[in-house]
Amino acid sequence: MVEVEEQQQQSQSTDAEAETGSEIVTEGSSVVHGDPPQDGSGPPRVDSEVEVLQEKVTKQIIKEGHGQKPSKYSTCFLHYRAWTESTTHKFEDTWQEQQPLELILGKEKKEMTGLAVGVASMKCGERSLLHVGWELGYGKQGNFSFPNVPPMADIIYEVELIGFDETKEGKARSDMTVEERIGAADRRKMDGNDLFKEDKLAEAMQQYEMAIAYMGDDFMFQLFGKYRDMALAVKNPCHLNMAASLIKLKRFDEAIMHCSIVLSEEENNVKALFRRGKARAELGQTDAAREDFQKARKFAPEDKAIAKELRLLAEHDKAVYQKQKELYKGLFGPRPEAQPNQSNWLVIIWHWLVSIFCHLFRRERHKID
Repeated sequence: MVEVEEQQQQSQSTDAEAETGSEIVTEGSSVVHGDPPQDGSGPPRVDSEVEVLQEKVTKQIIKEGHGQKPSKYSTCFLHYRAWTESTTHKFEDTWQEQQPLELILGKEKKEMTGLAVGVASMKCGERSLLHVGWELGYGKQGNFSFPNVPPMADIIYEVELIGFDETKEGKARSDMTVEERIGAADRRKMDGNDLFKEDKLAEAMQQYEMAIAYMGDDFMFQLFGKYRDMALAVKNPCHLNMAASLIKLKRFDEAIMHCSIVLSEEENNVKALFRRGKARAELGQTDAAREDFQKARKFAPEDKAIAKELRLLAEHDKAVYQKQKELYKGLFGPRPEAQPNQSNWLVIIWHWLVSIFCHLFRRERHKID
């Protein structure tokens, strides 16, 4: 594999490898258990045992987690969807917004009290269904701004705890300095790389996602110059590692999204172009995939992995052409030979009989004359 020097002098290996700074780690054969949550119109159906956490909060586990549970003042990062129980109207979805929620246990907003009770009972990677009474949600008055929640509405949450920082101070991201946020994200990235080396792909992806959460859009918009470069040096490798993992899990649309985020910042990033091309090729988007591979080859002309993918696309196109050629040949077949028309023979015979009759008639008339 030929290494390509990027603007920040980082190795840009194009095959499905984890981004680890100066070290390249190839993917193992680990498997992430549990499908991504379904974005249905209503809450998922869960058959697991109901656990009563408080009088107004119950929990059913959808996917088991691992490790310890967060304690008071832990900074938790989570994704969730929320519905009003009576109407099953979905009023919030952080998965759709692609922005995890930061929740400090013990310092949460009043309307998040029931959600915090549920999160405190969860392990990293756990996904659960919570039923929260209105008293621990948006209360008697509800909420008429965003999100719109009617009065006295019981709430159903589908929650996944990505991970948490165990800190006694309970320091929110918004209270951190730029250096502190970038440092926290970098530690998460390095933890993810270590887990990836151990083939713990599920845990690694959680660490990468937490690192990305520190580098949210609200934060990145404020950065310029060296600080922005420092943040991108942490954030983009996490997106690329997520893409590599998602390709392996056959979650190609999500992989394309992560690669596109990197390319919005670095349009010539070879790894992002290559991995997006692979994901697009798997989805049958061959023209778009070829465009990505060709652009990647401009910046890495000797890269054998890129050449291989372009060759596979060419072979695929050739096979499709041959198949279509055979199909059309079978549909139309050889041109049929001209066959005499039966009605034409009848006309010929009729004219022959008429001519004979006329000839005989003239002959008899000649005799009479």
